[in-house]
Formats: sequence, structure tokens, C-alpha cells
Amino acid sequence: MAPAPAWAAPTSGESAPTQVAQAEQALAFDIAAQPLRQALLDFGTQSGLQVAFAAGIGEGLMAQPVRGRHTPAEALRLLLGGSGLSFEFTDGRTVTVTEPVQGAADTMILNPLLVEAESDQILVQDGYVPLAGRIGSKTDTPLIKVPQAVSVVTERQLDDREPQTLNEVLEYVPGVNTTNFGFNPRYDTFVVRGVDGTYNGVFRDGLRQFQGSTAVYTSEPYGMEGVAVLKGPSSTLYGATSAGGFANVMTKRPTKDPLYEIEGIVGSHDRLQGNVDVSDAVTEDGSLRYRATAVLRDAETEMPGVPDDRQYIAPALTWEPSEDTRVTVLGSYLHTLQGGANTYYNANNTATDIPNPHPDHNEFDREQYRVGWEIDHRINDTFTVRQNARYSQIDIDLTWSVLTNPATASYFGGRVLEESDAFVIDNHVETRFETGALSHTVLTGIDYGITDRFQQQGMGVLPIATPKFTMNPASDVEQSQELTGVYMQDQMAAGPWLFVLGGRYDWLDAETVSAGGAPVEHDASEFSWRTGISYVTDFGLVPYANYTTSFTPNVGTVVGGDPAKPTTAEQVELGVKYEFPDRNALLTAAVYQIDQTDGVVWDAATGVNRMVQQDLRSRGVEIELVASLAEGLDVTASYAYNDLEIVEGATGTDGNTRSGSPHHMASVYADYTVQSGAAAGLAAGAGVRYQSESWGNDANTFKNDPRYFVDANLRYDLGQLSPQLQGAEWKLHVDNLLDQDSTTCTDGYCYRDPGRTFLTSVRYRF
Repeated sequence: MAPAPAWAAPTSGESAPTQVAQAEQALAFDIAAQPLRQALLDFGTQSGLQVAFAAGIGEGLMAQPVRGRHTPAEALRLLLGGSGLSFEFTDGRTVTVTEPVQGAADTMILNPLLVEAESDQILVQDGYVPLAGRIGSKTDTPLIKVPQAVSVVTERQLDDREPQTLNEVLEYVPGVNTTNFGFNPRYDTFVVRGVDGTYNGVFRDGLRQFQGSTAVYTSEPYGMEGVAVLKGPSSTLYGATSAGGFANVMTKRPTKDPLYEIEGIVGSHDRLQGNVDVSDAVTEDGSLRYRATAVLRDAETEMPGVPDDRQYIAPALTWEPSEDTRVTVLGSYLHTLQGGANTYYNANNTATDIPNPHPDHNEFDREQYRVGWEIDHRINDTFTVRQNARYSQIDIDLTWSVLTNPATASYFGGRVLEESDAFVIDNHVETRFETGALSHTVLTGIDYGITDRFQQQGMGVLPIATPKFTMNPASDVEQSQELTGVYMQDQMAAGPWLFVLGGRYDWLDAETVSAGGAPVEHDASEFSWRTGISYVTDFGLVPYANYTTSFTPNVGTVVGGDPAKPTTAEQVELGVKYEFPDRNALLTAAVYQIDQTDGVVWDAATGVNRMVQQDLRSRGVEIELVASLAEGLDVTASYAYNDLEIVEGATGTDGNTRSGSPHHMASVYADYTVQSGAAAGLAAGAGVRYQSESWGNDANTFKNDPRYFVDANLRYDLGQLSPQLQGAEWKLHVDNLLDQDSTTCTDGYCYRDPGRTFLTSVRYRF
């Protein structure tokens, strides 16, 4: 697989004479002295040109500052001055940066280091290190210049660790806790900066997912190009989001170079899985390209009678009629068959080794569909318009049961039928211009989402002889929501100073109809805003500060029957980002405080399926390092401190620490590939994840013990054995290598952590 370039800026599709004329047109530049690779990213953004250079080029070099009006060629010549690098315009809109290499006769020749992007990605990444993307601004902005904490799990990390769930994808992200519910393959359940992200913390390709109460969309890691986590309230650009932040899952897109990959996997609990990923051009000129990704899995789990079966297929098509216009259509189908309940019998504030569910009444059958499009059109050097849209549908049939008395084998259970469909669309215009000493990138947009949901559920005591439950609905609910938001953001630059100011207004219209009841209308509206400031030094250090707010409307009722109030939050964050000038490494650190009002949580003391609202204060520190320290060696390491206080909650909990919230979390993962010698092609990776003790309930009457987990993997390039095996690779992955047998409790309920699991596979790329 060819490495992706460090930058691919918007390009033009005019005729050759016009392109040359544009390449020679004088433009305004404001590029500070900084690490060379970062300066090339700025050049691509400010010129509108596609700049292609290989991963690792210019490491340790500093760029010269470029300010004022210059042609792109003049600006690039100034920027590269003294670096020894050269450049060449392959057409009027594309420039290739090259470095000199020594020829056989000691003559200097230019070595073109251009490698085309693997796909039309909206995340620019170099190994483990993220460089640029749209997550923090909805514009192509270097992440070091986004005045907000962003963590990214790159495609290389996904490839090395081969996670099987989104929770496993996020295990090494600072400030993200994925272990609150132990063994639970059903849902993507995680916490960011102490705040739950299950329902409002997962976006797909920049668009929110409307989740039901049990009809919750899930993600297939093999279909991802990367995952970016934007920390803190982020409603200004994205609308309803979790106050702690959200994870944006980026779907695989058609590649510019042919890609053919098949993989067979076997593993613990009779796991059999096949993966397929193919991409190629449809037309001879490559303007129309396709990709198809598929997963087929038949597997059991550590809990008797609980499967983990999956069928996934995701077709994609990209049409690029000109270098100014790109249209991508993304689709997917996912069917999963798992357990309706995955818990163990609780006793004495712990989870025993007795499975809770009855094996004959424990099934979670889910089908979900998605189809959508992304349109990106560059009108000229000033205006770019984009539209992202998606229709989705999910249907679930869930039967569950819990053991109420092990001595008499008594069970209580139920069944939930839920279906939901949704349409979301985001339209925005990006405008670039100058006012005096300030350069502006203004984003103006409107997004809209609508969803309809229908749910039936019933419950009761299961007959011991024939534990089958016939649906007798205890509730029958139809619900519709419409959410509209308008927003504007201005990214301003004046020399080394960067400023962001944005605002948004949201409207919610919702209606809930219960069987036999009158319709309940629910309307809400709110203004959200953000501001941030950064200072770009000439040695790679970027300190920043931000203030952000969020608004998340809630539909439904809480304990006592009152309508749930909207959740609002605000954050103050101070941080620093440092891009090492002499190596491919990024170090970030942040200190923050989030104040959330009327957050919705489940309270064990209130009975089954009842919500309460809490005011929370989350204070913390996060430090993260991602790096390629030497050829073949990649590292990600992090530490997070979080103090999550219940400011106002259930009776007796005010001032307590929220349950399942450790004060300290730390992780490190290192991966090394032998480059030469007899062991060339052998790779090994290992990671350690640690959590300090935490409270098991909000009343703070008992604690969870500290926990740590060790993960490891081995890989070998089979092409080292024989040329006939070129493109084949063997892998072995082990999660929880030491088989830590621990339990954790959240909201008074206790869960068992998953035990040690093995996966081994052979992958062939051709």
C-alpha cells in the first residue's frame, strides 16, 4: 500500500493555458517561519494548489517566512529557500516537491517523491501522525492550528491494531474511557472527558446519527479510514453533540490507485471472519472510481449462547468530472446478531461469573442501512461550496432476560421492537478573502435533520419451563424530530496570530405519541458559539485558548413524568501543540473545565429505564504524543486526569464524583517493523492501558479497583520468504494478554471485563 501524501489541496480542472495563467497569478500569502512540512500545508491552503510530497520529506528543516503578494512559484521558491528541495508544476494546479538524491556517477538527480493520495480523504495523515483535516473547522486546516484538542486514530493505527469495535479503536485516545460497561459488543459505548458519548458522541463523515433508545447505530472498523475525536462542546459547527466531545468516523472512499485486498481471520470463541476491500477506476481517465468493502463473520463470545455475527458491505463511488468538482456516493448495509443482555449476575457490589441472561431468551438482531453523498465544488479562489447528505434506517428486535434468583432459576425478561429512519443534510459555503492585515476563511452553512422512530416493548416474569416471552406491549411509542441549525464561522490570520469566532442557532420541533395518549409537542431553541486564539511560533510550538458551548435537545420524560430539558454546556480550554521540527512527531497538552447543565443519565435507584438529569463539572488535563521516532518505529502515548463532580443530581449525590470516572488514565502503544537483516519484514506491537480506582455508584458508597490491560500483536511480511508471496502478510493480535479478570460498576450496575482474546489472520494485497 502506497503512503498517502502530506497534502492534497483543492484543485482546478481548466484547460492547460488557463491553468498556467492561474499558476502565474499573484496571490496574497501569509506563511510564518515554521517546520517545513507545516509550511507546505499552509501553502496548499492559501494557494488553492495541490501540493504533493512524500511522507518524511523535509524532516528537521525550517521554512522561510512568506508574506505579501507573490505568484505561487515565487512564494514556493522563497519558502523552500536553503532547504535543498526543488519543485515542479506538473500542470497549472499541481506542484510536486522533490528532494535531490545521489546518482550512480555522483551526479545529483531529482527524485520525485510524489505518491498520490490513497483516496479522496478529508483527513491528511502521515503514519501515526495526523496533519490536517476538517474535523475542527469544516475547512482544510492543519490540526496544529485548530484551537481545540483533537485526537486522531489514523489508518496506520487501525491497520496495525486491527480493532474489532469502535470501542477498541478508541482505547488509546486520551480522555476517552471505553470500559465502563465491560464486555458489551452490542453498542459503541464510551465516555469523553467524563461525559457519555453513546447517543450524541458518534458522527459519520461529519454528519450526526439520530439514535433511538435501543436502535443505536454501530460501526465496522474495517470500513474506516480513520477516526477523529474533537474534545469539548462543539455545537457551533455540528449541532447536537455530547458536551465532552464526539468521535467522527470517516468511511473508506475510492482510491486513486488500484487496491485489491482479501483477509481471512480465525480467533477465540470460534471466530471465523473474511474481509474484502477493492477499489479501482471505472473510466480510463480515472474520473470515475469505485470501492467496495465487505466483512462476513460467524463467531461466538465468552458468554455461552451469545453470538457476535456480522455481515457488512459498503459500496462507494467517486465522480470527478474536473479537478474543481468531486461527487462521492457512500452506502453501507450492516446486519449483526448478538446477545440482548451481556451482563453477569450482580451480588455484593460486584459481577459474579454467573451469566444473567437465559440462553433461550437473549438475542439482539439489528439491520442498518446508509446511503448518502458528498459534493465538493470549488468555484474560484474565493468560493467553495459543499453539501453532505445521508439517509439511514435501522431496525432492531431485541429479547433480553436477567436472572433474579439463582437458587430458583427465576428470570425477568422482555422484548423490544424498534425501527427508525433519518435524513440529515449539511450545506455550507467557504469564502476566502482579506481585510487589511487580516486574511479570512468564512464558513456559512445550514444543516437539517429529520427522524421518525417507532418502538414497542413489553416485559414480565419468564416461565421457567419455557422461557419464551410473547409480546404484550407495556409501551407503544411513535416519535418524530426535526432539527435545523444555521451557523457562521470566521477563521482569521494576522501573521502568527490565528483567531476563530463562530455562532449557531438551533431549532427543535418534536412530537411524541404514546398508545392511548395525546400527542406531546416538544420545541426548543438555543444559540451556541465558540471563540479561539492561537499563536504560531517559528519553531513548531502553538499555544492556544478556546471557549465553546453546546446545545443538545432531549426528547422524552424523566423521573416524575416531566419533559426532559435541553442539555447545555460550556468549556474553557488552554493548550499547546508542538510539531517537532526534526522528526515526524506531534505533542499536545490541554487543561480544561466543562460545565454541563441538565445532562441525561440513567439512575439505578429509580427503577427500570428511567432518566434523571444532572449538572456536572468536568475538570482535567490531557497529554498526548504521537510519533514516528525512527524508520519502522511508531508510538502513541497519553495521560489524562479528570475530576468529574456532580454539581446537582439525585438526592444525596450533590458534590460526589460521577460513577465509573477514574481520576487517572494512561496508555502507551509502540509498534516496530524490522527494516533489514534476517528478520526483515517482522513487526511487533505492544500496548498498556491503565485506569485508577473509581466509584461504583453516584452515592459514592463503594469503589472499583484500578485496572490495567496489555495488548500485543505480531506481523510478518510473507513476501520476505518468497517472491510468490509478495503482498501477503500474517498477523496475530492478542487483547488483554495477561487475562485480567476484573469487574467494573457504573450507576450501581456491575459488569465483567472481556477476557483474553486471540485473532490470527492472513491478508493478501495485489
